[in-house]
Amino acid sequence: MRSRAFALAISGIITLSAAESAAKQVPVSTPTELYAAITAATAGDEIILAPGTYAFSSGVAPLSSQHITCAPAGTPDAPIVVRAATPFAAKLEFDLLDGFNVTGPNWHFEGLDIRGVCADDSSCEHAFHVVGTAKGFVARGNRLSDFNAEVKVNAAPSSDGTTHDLPDGGLLEGNEVWDSHPRNTGNPVTKFNIDNGSSWIVRANFIHDFTKAGGDGTSYGVFNKGGAKSPLFERNLVICALDDQSMGTRIGLSFGGGGQSPVTCAPAFDASVPCDPEIQDGVMRNNIIVNCSDVGIYINKGKNTTLLHNTLISTSGIDFRFASTTGEAHGNVLDGKIHPRDGGTFTGDDNLTVTLGDFQGFYTDPLKGDLTKKGDLAALLHKGKASPLLPDDYCARPRGATPDWGALESSLGDCDTNPPVLSGSGAGGTGTGTGTATGTATGAGGGAGSGGANGGGGSGAGGQGSGEIVPGKGGCGCRIGETEGDGGGALAVIAAVLSGCVARRRRGGSQGRVSHMP
Repeated sequence: MRSRAFALAISGIITLSAAESAAKQVPVSTPTELYAAITAATAGDEIILAPGTYAFSSGVAPLSSQHITCAPAGTPDAPIVVRAATPFAAKLEFDLLDGFNVTGPNWHFEGLDIRGVCADDSSCEHAFHVVGTAKGFVARGNRLSDFNAEVKVNAAPSSDGTTHDLPDGGLLEGNEVWDSHPRNTGNPVTKFNIDNGSSWIVRANFIHDFTKAGGDGTSYGVFNKGGAKSPLFERNLVICALDDQSMGTRIGLSFGGGGQSPVTCAPAFDASVPCDPEIQDGVMRNNIIVNCSDVGIYINKGKNTTLLHNTLISTSGIDFRFASTTGEAHGNVLDGKIHPRDGGTFTGDDNLTVTLGDFQGFYTDPLKGDLTKKGDLAALLHKGKASPLLPDDYCARPRGATPDWGALESSLGDCDTNPPVLSGSGAGGTGTGTGTATGTATGAGGGAGSGGANGGGGSGAGGQGSGEIVPGKGGCGCRIGETEGDGGGALAVIAAVLSGCVARRRRGGSQGRVSHMP
């Protein structure tokens, strides 16, 4: 497995409730201790993994099954946290169908290095399988590799059998996800495979090198489908082919994916009720999507979709497909087409189509995700329209009154685009923050918004945040956010440090393009 300097250090979760003050820290250093701590966990526990390798195989002690079950319940104010004492120094190797099977609500996993090591790729399905009652799941700042779907989310029948439980309100933030080789399987290959779950946020992840070598040969970076509502995909870097240039049908981000069987589709879960629309009220904004053999963004039966200021480089563009697909697209920059297909419709004529050569003239190494300025960017500057749905850019910097087209507010100067900047964005609660570069974040209920430029911020009803850029070693800089509660209940935020810069790779080139299947 190749090394990647995506060193995102999670320095802590701050909570302010009385329940949290009674929580305990549980240090572990062996697979047996980790399994026991997870099985016995209670709300507010913080399970801390010492550096080392934690190997798990089916039927080998302490396991008697194909996964580690995370069934105890955390709460929004007192989640159950599983984290590495030193980010990425706790290395989990799973020779299992699922690594963590999460059925309890409010589990958080942070700073872990998790790898599938199955001899047969079909036997390593998921690092995390988030099921049914597992609302409020968080995976933040992890390295995940060599599973068919590193995160899989789906509903499950309720305990009384009368309805289904939906794993809503998850957050996938600041993770690096990739495969070290093409997946030799006919099973679905989608790095984040979110079915049924609504109000999921996928933010500031670095997803690259995913290929399906078996079956239909089609793979995705991320999709949300199956009757879900209100997803937000923002500030992700998706490079379909970075180091692995092998062929395959690779799609970046999707609402709707390849579609869902009606019997497993919310809310009816009825074979006689079509899964249409697959998704409603989805937003994708400020994503950078690179080197995909098919479209960078695929909307399949996505009702009321909003695509704002995404940058798509060396892809065939954006598809709005099928009659229930409606929406709008503004400020996107791409070298493919925005294509309404099979009855799909959208509004928006304020997008910019360029060539790959234009991108290579604009930026230093766009095929590797390096969008530092190389040439004249006048074609992008101050062309857009302000929107409450576009408070910031890919690097979490505040947008201007006439925002620049594409994922970057280039008129503010360069920022490091590879890996994504993780600003301080919490999930739920209220709070305020301080710093030198300010911004605001708002959300309703358990929603989340973005903090200020490269810094921390609260989210939820009335939350706002700001942050500062702190000089770091080696020229990379660190980005630290500070927040404090307003006394109105528990606030969960992170203080994150980016402690490394990605080595720039100069091997590049686009791929041939093929058309994905329905």
